[in-house]
Amino acid sequence: MDLPTGLVIPLAAAAALRAELEAENPGLRIVATNGCFDLLHVGHLRYLTAARARGDLLWVGLNGDASVKALKGLARPVNGEDDRAEILAALRVVDLVTIFPEVRANRFLEAVRPHLYVKGGDYIVEQFDPGERAVLQAVGAEIEVLPLVPGKSTTGTLRRIGEKR
Repeated sequence: MDLPTGLVIPLAAAAALRAELEAENPGLRIVATNGCFDLLHVGHLRYLTAARARGDLLWVGLNGDASVKALKGLARPVNGEDDRAEILAALRVVDLVTIFPEVRANRFLEAVRPHLYVKGGDYIVEQFDPGERAVLQAVGAEIEVLPLVPGKSTTGTLRRIGEKR
């Protein structure tokens, strides 16, 4: 399988690329996840590595700047969406990155139609957004929650930086 890697794909092009990948690579297992990935840390890396190990291609949905503000507060993101996407795409465990503007990943998930959707251990499947769960069910995606890396979070890092001032 000759698969793309290290690319940032616009949301408008994601569904077409997904169809092309499936046509050219029968049996391909696409794993998707999403998040803010504001200040990349070892917890993110370990999580993304574990997610990538569950399939042939890891496609990361990245919350755009406006949605990060809505989710995390007006002081966030620390890094802009283009920078966050470029950094994520440079990781060898990440194959594709797509920025989506909404708080919820529904359009990203509809376009990518993953075989497996992975989230971190701060989520419980029963508490997923109903719209996201409906999309995942409609595309036939499995869902897996991976454990968090204790003590590793962007919020914690920012708190420690603030305490040192």
